[in-house]
Amino acid sequence: MNDRDLLRYSRHILLDEIGIEGQEKLLAATVLVVGCGGLGAAALPFLTAAGIGTLLIADDDVIDETNLQRQTAFTEADVGSSKAHTLQQRLHAINSRCQISALNERLDEARLIELAQQADVVLDCCDNFATRLAVNRACVATKTPLVSGAAVRFEGQLAVYRPDLPDAPCYACLFDGDHASDGACALFGVFSPLVGIIGTTQAAEALKLIIGIGSASHGYLRLYDALSGEWQCFQVDKNEACRVCGKVKE
Repeated sequence: MNDRDLLRYSRHILLDEIGIEGQEKLLAATVLVVGCGGLGAAALPFLTAAGIGTLLIADDDVIDETNLQRQTAFTEADVGSSKAHTLQQRLHAINSRCQISALNERLDEARLIELAQQADVVLDCCDNFATRLAVNRACVATKTPLVSGAAVRFEGQLAVYRPDLPDAPCYACLFDGDHASDGACALFGVFSPLVGIIGTTQAAEALKLIIGIGSASHGYLRLYDALSGEWQCFQVDKNEACRVCGKVKE
């Protein structure tokens, strides 16, 4: 790091748990964020400001009037524009030294695997179940840590998955294709600040994973109730019969 970096990231460096060594890990890291809507637009400014060296941000959607109720990175003038490219510009204004690749495309399985291989951590910030399953499969295939979030109505969920560790569960151990479905905010609604709470917590978990600090978060599903302000935590065990990670042999 140069003198400018030492000044810019001084509030991180002052933290004993991070210091110069931890900040250098962030500067060298690559993070893939799938989804630039409510969760992604909340997580990405903090990843950028914290100094993540390379961000790969993917979303094939355009900004809609209904997004403005909760996706605070966008303005009325952005309606109709690409979410990924608009967010890329906003993030570059936060930290011009962060390399940001905007992918205005719907990622298929092969592309997800290609991108996950490049990443130290993947954030699943998408809004549909099929994509969540595909992101999970890519992370299991490449053994890339995954931070998964979801938000609908007044309820949020967060989980960290570590396919790089033995005996750790994956997303499909908990949510399989036969017994889970979307809770689309377009159908059920979503409380505006909820996406900020879940998205910024995803960012925090990603930073902790990269630096290697804090208590282990994998193996748990955390649920947040915005009406009560309370978190609940449930242990999740690896499903040996899982159709995704159960087939992976060490």
